[in-house]
Amino acid sequence: MSQEPILVITTGGTVDKQYFDALSEYQIADSVIPKLLATARVAHPFRVIELLRKDSLELTDDDRALIARTIETAPEKRIVITHGSDTMTDTAKAVAAIAGKTVVLCGALSPARFADSDALFNLGMAFACAQSAAPGVWITMSGTVFDGLKVRKDRAAGKFVDL
Repeated sequence: MSQEPILVITTGGTVDKQYFDALSEYQIADSVIPKLLATARVAHPFRVIELLRKDSLELTDDDRALIARTIETAPEKRIVITHGSDTMTDTAKAVAAIAGKTVVLCGALSPARFADSDALFNLGMAFACAQSAAPGVWITMSGTVFDGLKVRKDRAAGKFVDL
């Protein structure tokens, strides 16, 4: 398995949502990803860039171009992107043409700040996938590694499925 450093790019999404009682709604807060990695005692070398703080439904083509540029110009060849699940596959398509890099997108169906969140597990899977997968784009959700270009979110079932 590769010991190459991993770049973690945070973009927002459910994984970083927090409930603000006074507003009675969820909003994306400071990224919890550095804390999750510290709590998990991740020893593999990594660097975190908090690039965006958006719900994935609010991401634009310009945002996806920024994500792609960040990946292309990064010295790391192994990338993890935390992302909202609703448009994760759109971002996977936007970065798929980047050659020579292993890009893994992951997110959560409930905020990482919740005790019963899937965020930490999905992030752990993304780290393992980034270390071991071939260059290309991948999605890790719900205990499964998917080809990022051959997957869709099944909203009714609340999970990702192969195309």
